[in-house]
This record gives sequence, C-alpha cells and structure tokens, in this order.
Amino acid sequence: MLISGSGTNMAALLYASRAPDCPFALALVASNNPQAPGLKLAQAEGVPVFALAHKGMARAEHDGAMDQAIRASGARFVALAGYMRILTPEFVAGWEGRMINIHPSLLPRYKGLHTHQRALEAGDRQAGCSVHLVTATLDDGPVLGQTRVAVLPGDTTESLAARVLIAEHQLYARCLAALVTR
Repeated sequence: MLISGSGTNMAALLYASRAPDCPFALALVASNNPQAPGLKLAQAEGVPVFALAHKGMARAEHDGAMDQAIRASGARFVALAGYMRILTPEFVAGWEGRMINIHPSLLPRYKGLHTHQRALEAGDRQAGCSVHLVTATLDDGPVLGQTRVAVLPGDTTESLAARVLIAEHQLYARCLAALVTR
C-alpha cells in the first residue's frame, strides 16, 4: 500500500483485511513522506512500514527504491491509497495488472485533482468514486468498479467529499478482494 498522507483509505483496507473471509492482507505500507500520519497508524496496527522522502532524488531512483521495498515485503499487489506522486512508466509496468488506485470521481470524468469542486461547478447530480487498474497514463486504467453518490442541494466540496470517502472505503475493499482472487 502506497500512501502520502493520513492513510484514511489505507486504514479502511487494513480493517477490511481483518474480516475472516477477506482474501488480502497488508504486507507493507510505504510512503514518500516520512511524516505521513498513516505510517504511525500502520505501525500501531502492526503493519510493517517503509518511508523514503522523494525530495532530492530522481523519480526513477525513488521509484526503484520503493519497488525494492515492496518486493522485499513479499507483496503480490500494490494499492495506491492517497499516494500523491506520479509513478514512472517502468514502475507501473513492473506491476501491470496488479496495481490499483482509488479515485474520487466517476472516471473518465474529472481525472486529476479537485474532483468534487469540478463536479459541483459542472452542476452534476451525481458524483462518486472509481477503482481502476493503474497504467502509465494518469487516472486512465481500466475501471474495476464505481460507486455513485448523490450531489445534494447546498453541498460543499467538503460535504460531498465526506460522502464520497465513505463510498471509497467500501468500494476499494471489494475491488481489491476481487483482484486478488481472480
């Protein structure tokens, strides 16, 4: 699991993994931000962690070190959970078909950042989230699942984001379970 911040989605997958019928477990939580709060949570929950700041490193060198740590952990799949770096094509190719990402929009709409604000500005009646296989193109891999969330009158980016986050947690665990058992 790769994170850069609080680890909210990581926590959801971690707790989902503890269900008796869950087919996955977290082998490692890795971050490009050694101060990421999600690392402390993972450690407290007994999950091994790896952190390596990306500042001052070439992208390929950093991705290579992350890849080494992931492979050394014995992980067979990679889940991006708020990892805020674009990965090199080489890293992505090394995990082809085995790396997924959660994105807070109904892809292909609103790739990139500020998805909730963009949905509100467009007057969308529904927003949501998507889980997709990662490819070298940002937020563009095959969609494995989506959950729609109503946009309510008076919604703000914060209120919409809070509801989408709940949907993300459920969807991500289901899609990861399906990926590891296929």
